[in-house]
Amino acid sequence: MAGDSFLPFTRPSIDEDTIAGVAEVLRSGWITSGPKVKEFEAELSRFCGGRPVRALNSGTAALEIALRVAGVGQGDEVITTPLSWVATSSMVLEVGAHPVFVDVDPATRNIDLARVESAVGKKTKAILPVYLAGLPVDLDRLYAIAQRHSLRVIEDACQALGASWNGTRIGARGDLIAFSFHANKNITTSEGGAIVLPGEGDITLAEKLRLMGVTRFGDDGMDVDVVGGKFNLTDVAASIGLGQFKRLAEFTEKRRALARHYFECFDRGLGCELPPAEFESSNWHMFQVVLPARIPRGEFIARMRELGIGVGVHYPAIHLFSLYRSLGWRAGQYPHAERIGAGIATLPLFPMMTNADVERVCEAARRVLKGTR
Repeated sequence: MAGDSFLPFTRPSIDEDTIAGVAEVLRSGWITSGPKVKEFEAELSRFCGGRPVRALNSGTAALEIALRVAGVGQGDEVITTPLSWVATSSMVLEVGAHPVFVDVDPATRNIDLARVESAVGKKTKAILPVYLAGLPVDLDRLYAIAQRHSLRVIEDACQALGASWNGTRIGARGDLIAFSFHANKNITTSEGGAIVLPGEGDITLAEKLRLMGVTRFGDDGMDVDVVGGKFNLTDVAASIGLGQFKRLAEFTEKRRALARHYFECFDRGLGCELPPAEFESSNWHMFQVVLPARIPRGEFIARMRELGIGVGVHYPAIHLFSLYRSLGWRAGQYPHAERIGAGIATLPLFPMMTNADVERVCEAARRVLKGTR
């Protein structure tokens, strides 16, 4: 990837065997949910310690179904972070509940667990942490808080497949876990997601919610006793996921190696805040810096593009969006999230990159932030 060609902030790595697998599904005549989805779910379940897993068409769907399985509904409150993709809190609104934001830890950029208990109230039903860039929160501390207050936990692990906590894979322990397989994730199904369930007793409801609330029995029996969505994954997408999943360990190690090289090469005198140098738990979904206030992020992105480098924005603080302002949130409530959200920039990081690509990004950032051409 080194050279003068444009370097995007991410790019999926799809090999020829995966492409051939998709072609096989297309020729089979069965392209919607079928045997490949079941095979993909079985692989994910093995990865998650044998827990039940159901594949879905997005991580957003996984969050909505997780909230509904947890019994979150009208008038309930869910504690979450204002620094995430907007789907996290919007799914809380979707089920009729109210997000209660807690500011982030400025070092990890994840929800500050030290602030969570003071946000628990009579209407609190669940805690919904987000593992930004694939870095988990302290799961022992999280679940201790939840147990003390009899709360459900819905882990937004949409960026965290392949991450772990104290040697245990994310998804192999805990309550409800949502994964995403969007095109920019560590493995992709083009679009897709999955929910990991705490036990067999939740499977029936999750499956109903996945497909219009339908239960089938016999050759021609059908009933609907709950409102569901259209959230099923296709066999075409699952075939991509199966090919990708075989390479998850390889992808994770390459991402970690590239992240290490970023720390070796990035000029610490530029005034940027680097992410935590954590190489045991994080899957290094993204390498994100917080820019110094002296340069507007839009200007940085435009200048980097001129130098052939793509930069992403993940994410502006949710509570400052117009929808959330209309619901009563305002600037100044979560200062760490607001400052990080205004300056965070996602630099290129994906398995096909080389060390030379990392060096090119770091040199471009140095030129832009020092104002040189």
